Amino acid sequence: MDALISQLQRQFRDYTISLYQQGFLDDQFTELKKLQDDGSPDFVAEVLTLFFEDCVKLISNMARALDKTTGTVDFSQVGASVHQLKGSSSSVGAKRVKALCVSFKEYCEAKNYEGCVRCLQQVDIEYKALKTKLQDMFNLEKQIIQAGGRVPQVDIN
Repeated sequence: MDALISQLQRQFRDYTISLYQQGFLDDQFTELKKLQDDGSPDFVAEVLTLFFEDCVKLISNMARALDKTTGTVDFSQVGASVHQLKGSSSSVGAKRVKALCVSFKEYCEAKNYEGCVRCLQQVDIEYKALKTKLQDMFNLEKQIIQAGGRVPQVDIN
């Protein structure tokens, strides 16, 4: 059993480091993880669940505001949603999503419809990719705990 736990812990460390190296996460995610303790073992998962629910709503709002079939495009509404998404992605350490929001905001300010649509598509792809990666990471955590081990702290720096 110890060999299994060691293997899972190694997998967890390697996988977590790869999320940082690939630019999915930044140091803010590390800070978020530090807030989790034995008294709130699901804290990070709960915060991220709220973040991903927020992503769905904001992306839907942006898509509606960019829908030309309803008349004029509401760039101010898109910009407000992008600003909100940038803030929430920054607070959870979603580095790629946050970076896309910076470009997205610039396209909104320039009222560049094509640029906004492209960014909306990219944000949708990136948040879904991040969600899948983090679900995989949380599954590894669960496997470690179920095997009787402790989830290792991963030092990124």
